[in-house]
Amino acid sequence: MLSLRNVLEQAQKRAVAVGHFNIADFIMLKAVFAAAQELQVPVIVGASEGERKFLGTRAVAALVHELRDEFSFPIFLNADHTHSLQGAIEAAHAGFDSVVFDLSALAMQENIRQTREAIAQLKAINPDMLVEGEIGDIGTGSEIHDFAPDLTKGLTSPAEARDFVQATGVDVLAPAVGNMHGMLQSMVQGNVKKHLDLARIAQIKASTGSLLTLHGASGTADEDLRKAIAAGINIVHINTEMRVAWRRGLEAGLAQDPHEMVPYKVLPAAIESIKQVATSRLKLFNKLA
Repeated sequence: MLSLRNVLEQAQKRAVAVGHFNIADFIMLKAVFAAAQELQVPVIVGASEGERKFLGTRAVAALVHELRDEFSFPIFLNADHTHSLQGAIEAAHAGFDSVVFDLSALAMQENIRQTREAIAQLKAINPDMLVEGEIGDIGTGSEIHDFAPDLTKGLTSPAEARDFVQATGVDVLAPAVGNMHGMLQSMVQGNVKKHLDLARIAQIKASTGSLLTLHGASGTADEDLRKAIAAGINIVHINTEMRVAWRRGLEAGLAQDPHEMVPYKVLPAAIESIKQVATSRLKLFNKLA
């Protein structure tokens, strides 16, 4: 079985990206895994601090490891948006393949200092664990927002990206390039799409040579995602779209029979709804659509 680093390096050579989908329950994991298996492409599932608190850090790791081992399939687990060293260490001990050590709210030099220290401790636990750092401002919360924040002042410059990567030694960088956590209601309805600073992505790639992650990709125009991958994005995060699909699928399952109370009869509709989103995005990221 290839390591996550190997998978990302192979994806970069092929100018495709690995899809990353956040999960908050077994239904979402089941749906994402089914989509990746059907398309025969590697996939990353992510669990944020809140999602890990709900699922259990070791429990979600055990589920993903079991799927990977039983089916000999490249599914990987990421500790998404981890804001404390303690949380990152817990994920490392549980066997996560990567961690997003997100101190982007701090001043740059403090972000560098703490990230560098975290990498040393995490690599001592698991040398193969990938550590991702984040700089810039892309907002917070994979939710439906009433309005979009002004993120133009928080965009990552190529010089900042270069300095951060060189000073910390992060394996992966998450920059702010016009992306935004969450979606607007108009995006859920499909009337409005997010757009990225594609030239900035290419410049950051050239200045760092680093593996790059695009966070907050839900609701982004398909063509922007294609061009972002061509410009150097290696991992694309989808979360809010998954949550919308989970809600819609669950409501559809309950509506099919208002009196049904057996979970395995209600939940397949939610699995199918989530799987459709994951399949669509994986096809796009892997040049299959």
